[in-house]
Amino acid sequence: MTIGSHLEDFHGLPVHRFPRSVKGPEGAAHLPAPESVAWSIAVDSYDSEEEWEAAFARFLASVDTEKVRALVVGAWSEAYDSGPEGIVEALVAAKDRLPSLRALFLGDIVMEECEISWINQGDVGPLLNAFPELEEFGVRGGQGLVFPALRHERLRTLTVETGGMPVEAVRGVAGGDLPALVELDLWLGTPEYGGDCEVADLAPILAGTRLPALKHLALRNSEIQDDICAALAAAPVVARLDVLDVSMGILTDDGATALLTGQPLTHLTTLDLHHNYLSPAIRDRLRDSLEAEGVQVDVDADDAESDEEEDGTVWRFVAVGE
Repeated sequence: MTIGSHLEDFHGLPVHRFPRSVKGPEGAAHLPAPESVAWSIAVDSYDSEEEWEAAFARFLASVDTEKVRALVVGAWSEAYDSGPEGIVEALVAAKDRLPSLRALFLGDIVMEECEISWINQGDVGPLLNAFPELEEFGVRGGQGLVFPALRHERLRTLTVETGGMPVEAVRGVAGGDLPALVELDLWLGTPEYGGDCEVADLAPILAGTRLPALKHLALRNSEIQDDICAALAAAPVVARLDVLDVSMGILTDDGATALLTGQPLTHLTTLDLHHNYLSPAIRDRLRDSLEAEGVQVDVDADDAESDEEEDGTVWRFVAVGE
């Protein structure tokens, strides 16, 4: 699986790419109302004739940004070789011109522009500190990602999509105080692409003490999916969830059995395990045990495939790696 298409909706709004032809208010008459869309600002990832910061400057000069509710940062020039430090600085500098901003996504970049694990990221802390009214924040790409432990009073949805999430970034998310957070979605990835966390690094999330409002927890796309499920089997946070998502990773019968034999899951509305390496018998047990209680269970193997070498070594893969 790869990420082949850009966001179409964000924060409940259709995504609208800010056109290259607009260079001021005189060219903005045909644009949608500022509050009616999530504005995507992007440049060519290869040989771009315009830097992202220049495109953003055109946006600020053309749109009534006081009404803008959602922004999507798309590709910047040579994201495989340079990070978004200038973009972060530009956004922070414009914070007073974006008083209504409630949602921000950094790095809506698809495979043709830059593979997810090649995307250079940076410190996202300044963005969250500059926009205390944000309700939704997302970031794609784990290379160089820094996510400091911080407190944010309003954030309700946090998404980090990576082929490998650095352990310090995982610890930063886990160590933050996010009292309003309802949905947390972490793609943990593989060590090959920098995903070097262990279950112990997730302990504050599993305890739930810093996430009193959490209802939707996704810890997915991981090589340690079985270990995560074993920890979730007794994790205090699970009793408060509506949705538990452990999909896209290397989930085997060991992890699924741990979930089945651990604390009750019948209070969930959804248990998502798609892209897995489960046996038919375990899939049937999950459905039989939970669907009768009203839980929507997704145990589709999806495109999960394994390779076996002549010596018996079996290779399994997460859904999104490179």
